[in-house]
Amino acid sequence: MANLQYHAVGRRKEAVARVFLRPGTGVLTVNDRPIDTYFPNDVLKMIIRQPLQLTESVEKFDVLALVDGGGPAGQAGAIRHGISRALCLFNTELRQTLKKAGLLTRDSRMKERKKYGQRGARARFQFSKR
Repeated sequence: MANLQYHAVGRRKEAVARVFLRPGTGVLTVNDRPIDTYFPNDVLKMIIRQPLQLTESVEKFDVLALVDGGGPAGQAGAIRHGISRALCLFNTELRQTLKKAGLLTRDSRMKERKKYGQRGARARFQFSKR
């Protein structure tokens, strides 16, 4: 059990994050960069740390996240979802706490597709009676 790690996939909007939890000291790495350089926004860093703080395991794990697609907010949400799922693999008793906080639910809101013959997803061309 020298190389023990927990792997999970998290998704939000168009972003997909592959998350690896390894026993460690609480180092968060996103796409081979420290979290502070990848996400300069403090709110997004707080979102990512949420499942670890909720389960009191911030200093227990090193997190390696490989994220692709979407924007910064979607990527942060995908990483949070992946961390939550990986924590459930580590300890099934944490599932109830994470589920109650809504961290295991995949936020499935996606960008609506543009419809043919129209300007956008919902936008219509201006109607002229005459």
